[in-house]
Amino acid sequence: MNILYTRISTIEQNNNRQVQNAKDFDYVIEDKCSGATPFFDRDGGKRIRKMIAKSQITKVTVHQIDRLGRNLLDILNTIDYFNKKGICINFIQQGIKTLNDDGTENPISKMIISVLGVVAEMERNLIRERQAEGIAIAKANGVYKGRVLGTKESNLDFLN
Repeated sequence: MNILYTRISTIEQNNNRQVQNAKDFDYVIEDKCSGATPFFDRDGGKRIRKMIAKSQITKVTVHQIDRLGRNLLDILNTIDYFNKKGICINFIQQGIKTLNDDGTENPISKMIISVLGVVAEMERNLIRERQAEGIAIAKANGVYKGRVLGTKESNLDFLN
């Protein structure tokens, strides 16, 4: 079975650009979580692991590397797990596959994935820095009062 895996970080986002060719796949699995969450701790990752255990997956396609994760070590561990199971991951935007047609590891893709994984992790860190800076400014201006207890929504009126 050929799986399309998508991930968006918040419920406000949509995965339209990631599912443009969804009809070309047997199954689409979508996660709505931070890329910092380890792949197999996500609901979709857990589903994929169960499907692998049942030998139901032959290939996984992901729109781009940062959809797999934003932590280099987790990205590499996830890919290693798939490679050991003989399941190729195809990254659409980068045009690379983790395994060659004969099932051997693709060393060029491993190098590219490592570099782009570092970039994804760096982007995640920059996002967190900008978020913290924006919250600090809002607090200093008396606009940000923090998250309302018992809800997932923050008081981010200063962004509007």
